Amino acid sequence: AAGRRARALAVNGGTPVRTRPFPSWPYQDEAERRGLVRALESGAWGGRIGRGDGEAARFEAEFAAHHDAPAALTVTNGTHALQLALEVAGVGPGDEVLMPALTPIPTANAARQCGAVPVPVDVEPGTYCIDPEQLDAARTGRTAAVIAVHLGGHVADMDRIGAWAAGAGLPVIQDAAHAHGTRWRGRGIGALGSIATFSFMQTKVMTAGEGGALLLPDPATFAEAFARHCLGRAPDASPAIFRTASSNYRLGEFAAAVLRAQLARLPGQIRHRELRRRRLDELLAPIAGITPQARDPRCTVHSHYMTPLVLDPEPYGAVSRDGVVRALRAEGIPAYAMFPPIYRLPAFWDGPPPGADPDDGRTAGTEEELAAACPVAERLAGRGIFLRHEVLLGDDRDIDDIACAIGKVLGALGSERSSFT
Repeated sequence: AAGRRARALAVNGGTPVRTRPFPSWPYQDEAERRGLVRALESGAWGGRIGRGDGEAARFEAEFAAHHDAPAALTVTNGTHALQLALEVAGVGPGDEVLMPALTPIPTANAARQCGAVPVPVDVEPGTYCIDPEQLDAARTGRTAAVIAVHLGGHVADMDRIGAWAAGAGLPVIQDAAHAHGTRWRGRGIGALGSIATFSFMQTKVMTAGEGGALLLPDPATFAEAFARHCLGRAPDASPAIFRTASSNYRLGEFAAAVLRAQLARLPGQIRHRELRRRRLDELLAPIAGITPQARDPRCTVHSHYMTPLVLDPEPYGAVSRDGVVRALRAEGIPAYAMFPPIYRLPAFWDGPPPGADPDDGRTAGTEEELAAACPVAERLAGRGIFLRHEVLLGDDRDIDDIACAIGKVLGALGSERSSFT
């Protein structure tokens, strides 16, 4: 009887593969406490107005150096970072912004907040990042920029994207909300000649609860971004001089102090995730019906914010992905369904912000037209599963449990198919 319970799926009353928790997130220790006390006792708690030497300024210097960037700028959150990057790139009402169809909705929201039109582009079947081969077909006379999203921490093909954008005379913005510490051809993504934006929300591989940052490729771009994040003040100007109409996206000193501790810990955590992900891929290789995200060898460091897995259609046909997710969660594995393509979400169809030209509420096509143009994104979103990065911070037993649960669930698809409807 005990053997039958162990073989039966937990979702059907069987014994789950594991009951012990995975490592908790966010991780913190005395380094964060010391940083918060340091900021508290400084008496300067607000976001900086000039160049300064407080927690935010020091974190910016450390974050830029870690990513081989000339400069970094902290902001209130990752969506504001992306919106600010678009503004600095000159994107405005009526412009079109190319972006992957498979990306979290903030990528599209940031374009909308500039009055621009998000244009979904299909993704590569291996890395799930924007497909450079599809950019030409999506470009029009109103295209003003392309956003390359480093999905799950895997760097998009910046060689081909950069070459295409240079030939088209368009700026590239890297949405690196998943990609803290990643490297392309051995270089930090701040060395790739384009603005990169980051999020520090609760679930990211570096977090202060909220927050964001931009990596800037040159002093002029830094000065423009600084002014636009600080109510129009230039970094070296008098606090009373406002040169552009903009908002306040400054990050406070407490968040910056926490981020300094998080950054110091990041390289070791990434090395740990890299080793555990390698073990997971090896254990999943013999299991039919599941394919992990591919790894381009030019992505020399991968942060593994997500571990995306895709159910193959051949062994299991039209099995419910959501049913598989439910079964994995019952086995003690914190699995999640892949997010839908952006054009499948109501927010994508929301109009431009107040004050924009009504004509700028147009879209790049109907929902079904966009779905027909993005078959890879449709397939991945319908069959994709992901595991968050904290599961890779565990030990070998944790990784063995993940593989065991996946094998158990997929192995039961024939005998317990009703569990997956």
